[in-house]
Amino acid sequence: MKHTLLCLFVSISYTVFCQTFTGGSGPINDNATIDIPVTVSGLPASIDTVNFGLETVCINLEHTYNADLTVWIVAPDGTTGLLFSNIGGGDDNFTNTCLNADAAASLSSGIAPFTGTFKPLGQMGLVNNGQNPNGSWKLRVNDNYGADEGNVISFSVTFGNNPAGYFAFSSSLLPIVEINTNGNVIQNDPKVMADMKIRFNGQGIRNYMTDAPNDYNGKIGIEYRGNYSLSLPQKPYAFETWDVNGNVIDSSLLGMPAESDWVLLANYNDKSFARNILPFHIFDSMGNYATRMRLVDVVLNGEYQGIYLLGEKIKRDNNRVDVNKLEPQEITGIDLTGGYILKIDYWDNDNSWQLSHSPIGFPGLDIHMVYVYPKPDEIVLQQKTYIQNFIDDYENALYGSNFAHPGLGYRAYIDVPSFIDYFIVNEVCRNGDGFKKSRFFSKDQDKSDGTVKKLKAGPVWDFDWAEKDMWGGSEDGSQFIYGACDQDVDAPGWYIRLLEDTLFANELRCRYDDLRRSILKESYINGKIDSVAQAVNESQAWHYQTWGHLGSATGTPEVQAPSQTYAEEVQRLKDWFHRRLTWLDANMPGTLNGCSMMGMQDLVNANKITAYPNPFSSIITIEWTQGDLAGAQLAIRDGSGRIIKTQKISEESVYDKSLTITDLQELSNGVYFIELVKGDERAMLKIIK
Repeated sequence: MKHTLLCLFVSISYTVFCQTFTGGSGPINDNATIDIPVTVSGLPASIDTVNFGLETVCINLEHTYNADLTVWIVAPDGTTGLLFSNIGGGDDNFTNTCLNADAAASLSSGIAPFTGTFKPLGQMGLVNNGQNPNGSWKLRVNDNYGADEGNVISFSVTFGNNPAGYFAFSSSLLPIVEINTNGNVIQNDPKVMADMKIRFNGQGIRNYMTDAPNDYNGKIGIEYRGNYSLSLPQKPYAFETWDVNGNVIDSSLLGMPAESDWVLLANYNDKSFARNILPFHIFDSMGNYATRMRLVDVVLNGEYQGIYLLGEKIKRDNNRVDVNKLEPQEITGIDLTGGYILKIDYWDNDNSWQLSHSPIGFPGLDIHMVYVYPKPDEIVLQQKTYIQNFIDDYENALYGSNFAHPGLGYRAYIDVPSFIDYFIVNEVCRNGDGFKKSRFFSKDQDKSDGTVKKLKAGPVWDFDWAEKDMWGGSEDGSQFIYGACDQDVDAPGWYIRLLEDTLFANELRCRYDDLRRSILKESYINGKIDSVAQAVNESQAWHYQTWGHLGSATGTPEVQAPSQTYAEEVQRLKDWFHRRLTWLDANMPGTLNGCSMMGMQDLVNANKITAYPNPFSSIITIEWTQGDLAGAQLAIRDGSGRIIKTQKISEESVYDKSLTITDLQELSNGVYFIELVKGDERAMLKIIK
């Protein structure tokens, strides 16, 4: 159906008419995409963003969970313009919802059923690209989740003299990730094939869309990922690097070790862009593995999608969670003892098992452990039985009468330093998810000499609901969250019992106090936040122009009114850490009495390690007076955690009980850290140039 209205007299000889074309209806089914056509005719042969083009799209549809939907307008030449994605949460329907680029309010500021005229969440004006508009247009509706369905009742497209424009993304100081799905619609599962190009010319060097893709240029398989984050407009993705036949291939992306499994984490719920980067960096700087991440700008099917974190998916790999590869046929002896990766997370009866104990204070709570590696459909019965018995033995020891005994209690089963580090990172960030879901553990293969490889906590993950005040009474930085077990995913509450052990509590306090003098200093944290803010200073404006949610209450709810500028959001995060660390300083369990860190197997105290001269200029010597450090790995890191130099301590160095590192004259002045790792032991020395 076509409606014609006289809109504007453009020149003495040329009158242009607003024309509205109304399309039909169709069902919206779970995990499916529908294209509803409308025929456009009688328009000028070309549309653009200046003189004449698409102005408005209006929609009427019924759906019982609006956040399941992503909706595009599709032009005759195949160009798509995103109208909205995952907006409205669990509310119903879009009723007389019109999208116009010049509207006063963004759709992200509206509430269902979104009656009125709003700015779209994407760049609708991309269709005004000089093409001939006469032909078949489509409203494309994708339902990316199960359980809720609906119907498109009607929609319309209006063309006129005030056409929608678009942000023409062309270059960035961040690496540029360009993905083209070639008409495939991304779903929650399975992955669809796409082309990916990554352009990165080096730190501080501008990258252009016209540059040759010098970091990656090939196929990927891509799908949606996440749970709550998937319900937000900016989508998170998981992808694999593929060859042209769809076979998995390992690839190094942006300097990270080669692998095939990667993630693109959205920043819609983190308006600072630092809430995941910071805890990952802290956990890594503590001497643990944390996923490597890079800030990037993403373009999907020609449309700018904002700032993402491109990084490693948590999985078994020598450069990721470094546990032994466990084959299906390894079902006896030492082979059966590792490696395993587990997690507390959303579960079902096929991917998990129920633990034997409930947390202290929560009788009858249903706690499940999920298999990560080997995968639930690959782990064999003998391996399930072994790891279930290991966790059961640990819990029996933890809740037994001799739980604090160094040989008979919980310490026989868990790597205490990693459990302490995991606790500190998640409590410093007051991570509401840190103890109940996306909570990873690993167990490596035992040694041939009978040494048992203990259960490690980590890597840390998922800080979207962290580092902010989400409930009243938390604004002073208060409240522990390790004991909140009865939640959407029941948590095991192990720390409730662990903190009844005075030694564990004191080791925790010692570690925290030590870190407060280095990577948990406010000046250090503020510097890391500032480095992120500087990196995204240009792109953050484009990000918020695209999504339109700066200054609006979107994503995780917060007590305070939303920040109105990016600078305000950055300062708010710094202020939050000040309040949180001040409260933790006064309330962290344990005491500093006899704080030698010996219970943490710390190499510095056990081997009397020193570094000199400190400050240094071009050389530095590491010296130890006792112990055997043969085979220990040494790394020098800068203040941001980046590794500058690595070296393995040889037998020759062990003979002299010293190691001298040269050629450091080119390092800039500042703070550096010497990290030594040998097995489960580690040391961190601060040095200054």
